[in-house]
Amino acid sequence: MSKNLTSRAEDYSKWYNELVVKADLAENSAVRGCMVIKPYGYAIWEKMQAELDRMFKETGHQNAYFPLFVPKSLFEAEEKNAEGFAKECAVVTHYRLQNDPDNEGKLRVDPEAKLEEELVVRPTSEAIIWNTYKGWIQSYRDLPILVNQWANVVRWEMRTRLFLRTAEFLWQEGHTAHETKNEAIEEARLMNKVYATFAENFMAIPVIQGLKTESERFAGAEETFCIEALMQDGKALQAGTSHFLGQNFAKAFDVKFTNKEGKLDYVWATSWGVSTRLMGALIMTHSDDKGLVLPPNLAPYQVVIVPIYKNEEQFNAVSKVADEIISDLKERGISVKFDKRDTLRPGAKFAQHELQGVPLRIAIGPKDLEDNTVEVARRDTFTKETVILDRINVVVEDLLEEIQESLFNKALTYRDSHITEVDDFEEFKKVLETKTGFISAHWDGTAETEQRIKELTKATIRCIPLDNKEESGTCVFTGNPSSQRVLFAKAY
Repeated sequence: MSKNLTSRAEDYSKWYNELVVKADLAENSAVRGCMVIKPYGYAIWEKMQAELDRMFKETGHQNAYFPLFVPKSLFEAEEKNAEGFAKECAVVTHYRLQNDPDNEGKLRVDPEAKLEEELVVRPTSEAIIWNTYKGWIQSYRDLPILVNQWANVVRWEMRTRLFLRTAEFLWQEGHTAHETKNEAIEEARLMNKVYATFAENFMAIPVIQGLKTESERFAGAEETFCIEALMQDGKALQAGTSHFLGQNFAKAFDVKFTNKEGKLDYVWATSWGVSTRLMGALIMTHSDDKGLVLPPNLAPYQVVIVPIYKNEEQFNAVSKVADEIISDLKERGISVKFDKRDTLRPGAKFAQHELQGVPLRIAIGPKDLEDNTVEVARRDTFTKETVILDRINVVVEDLLEEIQESLFNKALTYRDSHITEVDDFEEFKKVLETKTGFISAHWDGTAETEQRIKELTKATIRCIPLDNKEESGTCVFTGNPSSQRVLFAKAY
């Protein structure tokens, strides 16, 4: 299979789809809308998962696991949540198959094996978790509950794209219970900040922390915090959300506690989550026409060593030096792969590791051994340098830090240069079609205006930035008074 990719300028969507498959990250499965995450792609997700899990536990959270199936009556208990997800639900109605007597070798649903109550395959877990919390919480002494689960969910999407939107996807979902409203709001803010820190420090993606408008909030939430990122094609991507649920789910499932004054009160709640959609964000923020570009902090291996040799004697000599480098780098916490496959020539190996975004490549051949040097190549800039063997550990460590910082700064420069203040709707439409990116504009605060702009331009309000300053103005669409700007964009 050819490793050449369609260029981003020619067809960004096709470039993305080809890259996911050719870089061996994922592929479509036999199940409509579902994907197979391949080992290399899953290795990146595991690194994301490990860092996020560490950050969750550092903020006092514990992991648990709840059922995949939610009884329909429980799912319906919180009306806004049920209504918001209803059209995406997969439902189990029967529990057994049997042989079809009219069609030998075929199976059919056993009509006598109908469930007494239909089961929803979880699109999100608030219902089953809050039904469970009812048995866990009696007093303020039982609070807070700070629980996270790593799981899969099903949302029966009609239009799917690998990682960005699939019928089944992997994610984490935190579900916390609190004694007071302020404590729950602070929890929602904290977890949104955790997501922002992870995106910027590990994914090298600058994000804007903000609030969703009422029409864009999570179904059943009183407030939704979010982090919004900008992809290379000028479209926004919601990279994570954290929800203040108020007492909505506590009231729906009758979760009360005796407070410090001895009175009964409903529990305050949050939920928050990120998913394998982050893989799509990582790909679209940094990668180029040659393939994947990975920030060192999330690369399955940060360095690949490629031996160059003509015979077994040369291979053994190169391998001895490579083993020493590997040992020293691992002591510094750097992950290394020694690509000693004899089925590919060095050039083919270079191309593969370039396609898969390995941050640094070290090439070692007989001439390098004579000179006591190695060649080091950066994936992000394609620059090469000859490094004295005695300095390789320090150079590699410094270069990995430099690459991580450089990728963030490049993405930040792009993002900041694609935030455009607009005060006129004609200019709004022009910027959206020509420059793209975020548009900072006044909005009159009504859902009707928000919907009308969406219908006319396909742009949505991505967020109301948390660091917004008050600024008197007039709505870009209606001309009605406005007290602040919000960020619009076309989005994934």
